[in-house]
Amino acid sequence: MCGIVGYVGPEFAADFLVAGLRRLEYRGYDSAGIAIIPEHGEIEIARSVGRIDSLSGLIQKSPILGHIGIGHTRWATHGPPTQYNAHPHVGGSGAVAVVHNGVIENFSLLRDKLREEGIEFKSDTDSEVVAQLVAWHLEHRADDGDGTSDAATNAAEGTYAHLVAAVRATLDQLRGTYGLVFLFRDHPEVMIAARLGSPLVIGVGHKEHFVASDPSPLAGRTDRIVYLADHQVATITATSLEITHRDQGPVIHSIERLEIEADDVGLNGFPHYMLKEIFEQPEALTNAMRGRLSNDDATAVFGGLNLTPQQLRAVNRIVLTACGTSWHAALVGEYLLEELARIPVEVEYASEL
Repeated sequence: MCGIVGYVGPEFAADFLVAGLRRLEYRGYDSAGIAIIPEHGEIEIARSVGRIDSLSGLIQKSPILGHIGIGHTRWATHGPPTQYNAHPHVGGSGAVAVVHNGVIENFSLLRDKLREEGIEFKSDTDSEVVAQLVAWHLEHRADDGDGTSDAATNAAEGTYAHLVAAVRATLDQLRGTYGLVFLFRDHPEVMIAARLGSPLVIGVGHKEHFVASDPSPLAGRTDRIVYLADHQVATITATSLEITHRDQGPVIHSIERLEIEADDVGLNGFPHYMLKEIFEQPEALTNAMRGRLSNDDATAVFGGLNLTPQQLRAVNRIVLTACGTSWHAALVGEYLLEELARIPVEVEYASEL
């Protein structure tokens, strides 16, 4: 997980996607990719390990010309940094593409269930599970029992209710945090975005819309933005934006003014990154806890750290690794952990391990 961009409008999407990913480089990443739907075509994907220059080189050699697309820079969480683990991921034999920030805690269980349905996976990631689930729900909701397909009904009504329903059904099955943006092969004019604990912002332009994981890719393209809130789902075309709450129906959204200029990209008006990170701590702490606290069990849930109470009680030493300002945060965490857990804690520079 790391950075997300999306575009739908009159321009070729690849230009904004690559430029937007470059503006997210400060977040760090190990791979990058984009997905675009050409006119009257399949979803086309370009992915590479390493710098965005590698991705840009691939696109220059084999241009993908389409007016809607999504992009992603990835820090490996589930699965190593390889081309097949890079985003975007597809589901349903290319019917759906997704980019994802966050951690799906129950992805292993969901993947096993989908495999029982005969679905094959091409990556080690939790994110591919999301794409496959949406595709599965689209396929199994295609017929409502009276011979009339949901897709045909909603297309006649000029809506995307069947797409939103498939996304909502998927979200109901997920445990964890997510910022998601979807493309649909059979609807090359619409994106759907959803958020829980992982920020997404929508840029409103003239007959075009943008999506990003933070405002920096939008600077210089639009100064009108909408912050997606937790549990909200956005249906986005070039000329329309509809937002609904996952459980409560339509939401009246307010458009805010983007204050940063293109020259301020990445700093959000702060003179340097250290000060920016200091003032972003409350939001960062809130996002870190979303989807990871279980009130029912009075415990925390961490992806990749599924230890039993017995295993946790057996821990007798903790080592925190970090660099830069994160190292200073770890020094504070050292004292808190030792005081609360009564376990010896050490802090080491990651580069020295």
